[in-house]
Amino acid sequence: MNILVTGAAGFIGSHLCEKLLENDRHQVIGVDGFLGPTPAPLKAKNIAQLQAHPRFTFVETDLLTADLPALLTDVDAVYHLAGMPGVRTSWGTDFAAYAVHNISVTQRLLEACKDLPLKRFIYASTSSVYGERSGPLSETLEPVPLSPYGITKLTGEHLCRVYFREFAVPVVILRYFTVYGPRQRPDMSFHRFIRQLLAGQPLTVFGDGTQSRDFTYISDCINGTAAALEQDRAVGETINIGGKERASVNEVIRLLEALTGRKATIHYTPAARGEPKQTWADLTKAERLLAYEPTVTLIDGLQKEIEYIRSLYEGGQT
Repeated sequence: MNILVTGAAGFIGSHLCEKLLENDRHQVIGVDGFLGPTPAPLKAKNIAQLQAHPRFTFVETDLLTADLPALLTDVDAVYHLAGMPGVRTSWGTDFAAYAVHNISVTQRLLEACKDLPLKRFIYASTSSVYGERSGPLSETLEPVPLSPYGITKLTGEHLCRVYFREFAVPVVILRYFTVYGPRQRPDMSFHRFIRQLLAGQPLTVFGDGTQSRDFTYISDCINGTAAALEQDRAVGETINIGGKERASVNEVIRLLEALTGRKATIHYTPAARGEPKQTWADLTKAERLLAYEPTVTLIDGLQKEIEYIRSLYEGGQT
């Protein structure tokens, strides 16, 4: 199967390409425009090993202007992971980039796919679409995003549903819950906390640290994402991809202290606008449609990310 992965040099995208290539029948075309908060050298490092793979082709291009019909020639499935990430930076004038890369690009890609005999169009969405809720978040809840970022991702979902209904584009929408692990973006909290802790710097925490998240280790996320390609009953569905356990930010910091042997100095700052107090994925649908079951504990996942951060910054990356 020929599979196009947008955002292929990113955190989740690079891991997904590696997973897909484990199947000898897959050819993967990775596309990335090197946009967003991750420095280009880190993105290049993410795909360094992929570049040498005989069944992987990398295309650096901006999907807003790319020749999509050429990119999609003989493609059987599309994973659309590209976009502008981040809640805190989506306010103000920066919103224009979010609207372009999360909405316009998604519509442009769906339009280019609408007459193709695709097996699957898998769209990466986010738990940020749910807004402020208590208890497990089911896909049946009406989304009420708190941030411009969440609104752009929800708009992408609506576009997918429209193209599914009108043109039978075989969409699957996956809502990711706080994915972490090796190659996590430098602006994300675990990456920042570990880097600051190892460097003996104060940890910056937005809010009082009691906010909790459903943390999803990268390999669990990728297993669920890969399963969406194989399970025909997932077509037309919106599915949560969450983790094995939840924790507060303060609890995570205590785990990091134990794992690194370093005592954290914590600098609490005002809570970030647009971020919910808690997230908690109801995985009933993922279990039923994708046979999804996260297995990596938070302590094991954090240990793996610590090892990655150590190697990354000891190697002189910035």
